[in-house]
Amino acid sequence: MSAAVTAALLLLAASLCGARYEPTWDSLDTRPIPGWYDEAKFGIFIHWGLYSVPSFGDEWFWDFWQEQKYEQYVEFMEKNYRPNFTYADFAPQFTAEFYDPDQWADIFKAAGAQYIVLTSKHHEGFTMWPSKYAWNWNAVDTGPNRDLLGDLAKSIRNRTDIKFGVYHSLFEWFNPLFLADKESNFTQKAFPGAKTIPELYELVNEYQPEVIWSDGSIAAPSSDYWGSKDFIAWLYNDSPVKDTVVTNDRWGPDASCAHGDFFTCQDRYNPGVLLPHKWENCMTIDSKSWGYRREAVLADILSMDDLTKTMAETISCGGNLLMNVGPTHDGRIVPIFEERLRQMGEWLGINGEAIYSSKPWSHQNDTLTAGVWYTQRDGAVFAIVLDWPESDTLQLGAVTLAADSKVFMLGCQDPLKWSQPADGPLHVAFPDLTQVTSRWAWVLKMDGATPVSDEENRL
Repeated sequence: MSAAVTAALLLLAASLCGARYEPTWDSLDTRPIPGWYDEAKFGIFIHWGLYSVPSFGDEWFWDFWQEQKYEQYVEFMEKNYRPNFTYADFAPQFTAEFYDPDQWADIFKAAGAQYIVLTSKHHEGFTMWPSKYAWNWNAVDTGPNRDLLGDLAKSIRNRTDIKFGVYHSLFEWFNPLFLADKESNFTQKAFPGAKTIPELYELVNEYQPEVIWSDGSIAAPSSDYWGSKDFIAWLYNDSPVKDTVVTNDRWGPDASCAHGDFFTCQDRYNPGVLLPHKWENCMTIDSKSWGYRREAVLADILSMDDLTKTMAETISCGGNLLMNVGPTHDGRIVPIFEERLRQMGEWLGINGEAIYSSKPWSHQNDTLTAGVWYTQRDGAVFAIVLDWPESDTLQLGAVTLAADSKVFMLGCQDPLKWSQPADGPLHVAFPDLTQVTSRWAWVLKMDGATPVSDEENRL
């Protein structure tokens, strides 16, 4: 028996005997990602916090106003708020009087989402649950006087099969403990042990989220400062969600795009190629902000053509799509965001077979026609076509069909006519528009499909 086989058998035996993960990246990286996450493909991000009150510019409002002192933020405050107004004065105005978590859950279900990620705490430090580590700076002690996170978790679990997850910022812009650690060049490590890590334990034990979406780790030199590896080891070994939870890669600059169940690497990450590790494209319907902005105009809002394009590119290359909305301070998902979510649900209701539980194919995009992206599932190959072809005939350069193959457009009952000359591209005749139910992008399902070349295609 070879040494490699022996090592593999020992690893399998250790796994079967319930071996524990050590707080090292080498050990943590051996944990298999829970299958539900790769099959889910589509989730919804929700950025909601005190920044939703001024609802101007960006969710980084406090930092841009007080620390960076960007001119437009300073002028906004001077024109609209009394002298000596502080960021804490926004808390009583975070009212959430129209917040209906049941309605939110129904919208997310209608959108076809398989998981959601709510900002439990952004860099401002305000927690959306009654954290005992954020006294008087949380949604129960001030503002709406309500456990906003807990109420949504209950509605999601009572009304849907959607997985509930949380975003959590490791750092806080103006927390005195963090600023003292920063002043010491992070030789002092008071903040994580007093604030960040206890909050994470509290979140997991109280609400049992199945996604921990960490952020803000680059504010310190490494994951060692944050205590990330010890927390993740507990999460994988002993937490109430140890068998189902997934985490991202934002646990320190050394972890970014290198360690974690899935990589996010950077906001709106969309590499356009198949990656060897599971990844996620977090992006937002408002192209300029994650939090709600009152000054947004229609041109800032991504269209369904934009969103289905991003969906096709992401899923074809092995990623998940996490699409963000920003609710208002009073708890509304505004109509334009709701419309996009319901439109995505409409599209997935027809074409979800090519998305959910799919796998990347040998080619991610077509070699001949731009705007065609591939997935595979249950022996079928799917071509996601972003643009209706000229003359109603699509040419595909990456696919070869068997003589008895059938091609369908999802949402249409009858098979499509196709032809393929020897050593030539596949020609597929699109149906009459009166037979088409899908909008924005169209999906062809092909059985008996094989790639023209064994070489995987890249952009």
